[in-house]
Amino acid sequence: MDPHSIVIVSLHSPKEKLWGELLELHPAGITLRGIDLNSFDDFIIQVLHPEGERVGLPTLFFPMARVERIALDEPSGSIPSLAERFEQKVGRSLLDYLALFA
Repeated sequence: MDPHSIVIVSLHSPKEKLWGELLELHPAGITLRGIDLNSFDDFIIQVLHPEGERVGLPTLFFPMARVERIALDEPSGSIPSLAERFEQKVGRSLLDYLALFA
């Protein structure tokens, strides 16, 4: 996985799934700019209908001991990736959107 890839990270203890931009991958852990996968649709709604300031994604670090799996956010047959769904609904890629907050 390369930095700036859009990924889905599965964690354990407690179980969580996160979606976002992989910033760094080190033996100590991963740094991700993302959200809980369950919040994906809410995030898109906030991006499309901001009340006040635009909404970015938090930068998070997780120790490697919690990381169960890291998967690229890729389409599967006719099912689009989450990044593709974001781009279809918002009109710009996730990385372009996040660049607004850099």
